[in-house]
Amino acid sequence: MSIPAVTPLSPAELEARLRLHRLPELGPARFRKLLEAFGSASKAISAPASAWRALGLPQVCCEARRAPEVRDGASHALAWLERQGQHLLMWDQPDYPALLAQISDAPPLLFVAGDPQILEKPQLAMVGSRRASRPGMDTATAFSRNLAGAGFVITSGLALGIDAAAHQAALDVGGRTVGVLGTGLENFYPQRNRRLADAMIASGSAVLSEFPLDTAPSAGNFPRRNRIISGLSLGVLVVEASVASGSLITARLAAEQGREVYAIPGSIHHPGARGCHQLIRDGAVLVETIEHILEGLRGWQQLPFSTQTPAATSSHPLLTLLHAAPHTSEALADASGWTLPKVLATLTELEMDGRAVCENGRWFARVS
Repeated sequence: MSIPAVTPLSPAELEARLRLHRLPELGPARFRKLLEAFGSASKAISAPASAWRALGLPQVCCEARRAPEVRDGASHALAWLERQGQHLLMWDQPDYPALLAQISDAPPLLFVAGDPQILEKPQLAMVGSRRASRPGMDTATAFSRNLAGAGFVITSGLALGIDAAAHQAALDVGGRTVGVLGTGLENFYPQRNRRLADAMIASGSAVLSEFPLDTAPSAGNFPRRNRIISGLSLGVLVVEASVASGSLITARLAAEQGREVYAIPGSIHHPGARGCHQLIRDGAVLVETIEHILEGLRGWQQLPFSTQTPAATSSHPLLTLLHAAPHTSEALADASGWTLPKVLATLTELEMDGRAVCENGRWFARVS
């Protein structure tokens, strides 16, 4: 999703966006279409129904604009945002996660409880079975501890099983972790992980959701949130999964988004290993040790747990792009608007200065 020019939001525009966000059958594409057509959410809300129909929007979506529950929900969200440690990130604002903004269906709004700044740090997603075996849980714990110790934020879905083990292990070593919910933040599911989510928020990590605060559990929303887990991350590690596991959806989305996909093999007799074996046959990186992950992401290793954002450390335009995500030289030319020869010459200078490194055809910014 391309990001338009940033303009400060008025309280009325914020309230209008929150109202749009609650409308039925209004996903990211239709939300964006309305903002592009009318210039703002405020104008979209007040536009005649005929203008909405001309854009191909369903009648149920248009009719709900002035419904009391839509107004009340937006007012409640505004009150929620006034509390400490509760934030709203919007895809056309500068604090929106840069890597997530690159995906085609980036959520227009993200509700975040905790520290939103960690969403700009390098993340690795860990996913797997909700009914994982004891060895699978132990493997997830070991990998999460080591990856968090190497400086990565561990991102997962706060589900039972592998997700919970990955989140907890990151906390245990003083690392950071991000939980992406398939419900609203005020309708937490599963309740068994509520205490874990609270510990994440209290420790400087974050729990987030694209859904309105009161959104209840719905089967279709959990696969939908998986694109956020992969979209925030440099890569996705699948620890243990059957061939029917939702973790394979996350892995597929990661591949479509240009992210790395890693899978840990298991016994050929264990049904929980068959999904990982399928991923490996499809081209995922077979992982037996943490080095198999780190060797492809060397530029991100040993990053400090710092509250300083990458943008604050350098004003160099190419480094700003590289801090957001690794790029090929061609992608840097496209993103920066520079000619490819100029990009290549500048990257050579940055590499000689120890400020950038090329690994497997992609450029990474080094953190001093």
